[in-house]
Amino acid sequence: MSVSARPLVAAPEDEADPASLKVVPSRHPWRWVGVAVVLVLLAQFIHGLVTNTGWDWPTFRQYFTADSILRAVGVTIELTVYGTVLGFALGVVIALMRLSKSPFLQVVSWTYIWAFRSIPLIVQLLFWFNIAYLYQRFDFGIPFGPSFVSFDTKDLIGPMSAAVLGLALHQAAYAAEIVRSGIIAVDHGQLEAAAALGIPRLRQFRRIVLPQAMRSILPNAANEVISLFKGTSVVSVMAIGELFYQVQVVYGRNARVVALLMVATVWYIAMTTLLSVVQYYVERHYAKGALRNLPPTPLQRVRAQYAALRARAGATG
Repeated sequence: MSVSARPLVAAPEDEADPASLKVVPSRHPWRWVGVAVVLVLLAQFIHGLVTNTGWDWPTFRQYFTADSILRAVGVTIELTVYGTVLGFALGVVIALMRLSKSPFLQVVSWTYIWAFRSIPLIVQLLFWFNIAYLYQRFDFGIPFGPSFVSFDTKDLIGPMSAAVLGLALHQAAYAAEIVRSGIIAVDHGQLEAAAALGIPRLRQFRRIVLPQAMRSILPNAANEVISLFKGTSVVSVMAIGELFYQVQVVYGRNARVVALLMVATVWYIAMTTLLSVVQYYVERHYAKGALRNLPPTPLQRVRAQYAALRARAGATG
């Protein structure tokens, strides 16, 4: 029996050491072309904003912080807060009804979502605004029997109440599906493990399901809140003094349409930006269970880059 082995081949002497090789970054010429095109378009847009007198910036400055506009912004924020809190509170209940094992609760919740997602928001608002035309009084008592307490509908549901009611009920239908999708995204095996450990169902939902579901719920929920904030302009058909309605009133008197529309636009952009910042930090908070090390915030990135620049300048100096 003979044993043979391949001879070892020595590395060529002229082969370069990998440590001495020069690393050349990949080049992206078309990326820079795209950046240049965007910068040119942005410069043209800014130039038009500054030089075009049609924007009427003096009128914009006059009305941007006017008392009537600031009060309208407050009404818009109030409608958004009430619609969000009431809508998501009811949406959580409807989502749990859809996830229940009761066929009756499933049918009721599905019917609610189907109805309120099918009817346009403006129709719902006008319906609640004119509810006194259908029902002059609300009676509370025995069904089909005597009533103990009654209220005039026009005194019970005013324009502001009708707006909040319409926004909240409409928002609840979408919030229910957002919450339900987040809950069913959680691995069912974790619930089985929690049940095997004897953890009560309410604590399972509060400590195990909800923190993990929030990572799926928050992006969609934030989008709904931002949409609701802008969607409050629909209540202008009910003559409620929110931002868009007040802007319409002002430019109806002075005919400065573009300047007043820019007032509303900048306020909407500012508040939407603030909501987006809040969304970022809330999502970052609930990402603790999924990421071992949280990514740096934009402020932390700026500080790190500034520190790197100072260190580089000190080294070269």
